[in-house]
Amino acid sequence: MNDANFLQLYSEAVLTSLSFFWKALWAFILGYVISSAIQVFVTRERMQQSMGEAGKGSVALGTFFGFISSSCSFAALATTKALFKKGAGFIPSLAFLLASTNLVIELGFIIAIFLGWQFVVGEYIGGILLILFTWLFVRFTRPNALIEKARRRLRNREGEHEGEDEEEVPDWKEKIKTIDGWRQVSRKYFMEWKMVWKDVTFGFTVAGIIAAFVPRSFFQTLFMGAGSGGNPSFLAILENTIVGPVAAFFTFIGSMGNIPLAAVLYSNGVSFAGVMAFIFSDLVVFPVIRINAKYYGWKMAFYILAVFLAALVSTAIALHYGFSLLGLLPQQATGTSPSETERFAIDYTFFLNMAFLIVTGILAWLRFGGEKKEGGMHHGGGDKGIIERLLFWLAIASYVWLAGGLVVSLFVSP
Repeated sequence: MNDANFLQLYSEAVLTSLSFFWKALWAFILGYVISSAIQVFVTRERMQQSMGEAGKGSVALGTFFGFISSSCSFAALATTKALFKKGAGFIPSLAFLLASTNLVIELGFIIAIFLGWQFVVGEYIGGILLILFTWLFVRFTRPNALIEKARRRLRNREGEHEGEDEEEVPDWKEKIKTIDGWRQVSRKYFMEWKMVWKDVTFGFTVAGIIAAFVPRSFFQTLFMGAGSGGNPSFLAILENTIVGPVAAFFTFIGSMGNIPLAAVLYSNGVSFAGVMAFIFSDLVVFPVIRINAKYYGWKMAFYILAVFLAALVSTAIALHYGFSLLGLLPQQATGTSPSETERFAIDYTFFLNMAFLIVTGILAWLRFGGEKKEGGMHHGGGDKGIIERLLFWLAIASYVWLAGGLVVSLFVSP
């Protein structure tokens, strides 16, 4: 690769990363506004009282509360830990965790933008299937002693913070009318961004790099049947659903940052099942395993990992063949890279971004404008160890890479 070719690809990678983020910005803002409002106006105490031992009602309520509490993986892990510690059943707690990271409003918006409606339907149906398969596998393996040991470990820990900053008004209908209620929404909104900005920055940057630099032959080698067209064999589908989580494990990016990477995989011919397995893998990456080990011990962390892996592989395969049977399977990608689409235009994306940036400005005024600062805000689940520091420096390196590419793009002809 000569210097001119590298600079051309460098420019292409950076412009692709930025166009990915520009395309998704309004959906991020809308999703986090909705998520933040729900977190403020729905109390955790009501969830704890409803999520008893495993049963149809408790699992359904855990799923529902997870859906309305949608958040990034780290925040969901902390809330799940708090619910389990206060007496919520193990299976309803896992249902809450899976729902709050997969049945996610903002994730659906991003998937619709990058992958299309079939993947959105797959995401939400798959989220339900993940919970059902997890319930089945836990019931089959009966880890009762492990569950009790994990609960005792949590209750014996000292200095736990539950992450509450809800100065509650008893009735949410009254709270929603108060400026203080919406000030709490603004705090939650910026907390959401604080928890995901590193993942999003690095994820979108890597997606652009892969789209520009990685040849199609690489994906055909890594994923059996990628780009071959026609109906892949069951062995190829199974291999794709296993390689997808392995690829996600090594990227260790949260679900929101993984979606543009999933779009790159799909544009290079990876099967529907493989892409869905990759998307569902946000709870089997190393930072999540490490946090679960800190909460429950390594034995329970590896047990949860094994159950989630089995559930997501089963879910991805069931979705693939279910969609195929119903004629809903999306057409195999033809190899058109997302980087080849029109990037920055005065279209609906531009006007939606402007509108929601104004919403962000209003929330910023509520959060930072003139009122006394609230103290003691705990972010519930941020990993403060080596992984978090690594992600921080990877995000900084991403900004340097993006800035350099913008400079290069001024001197490289399109």
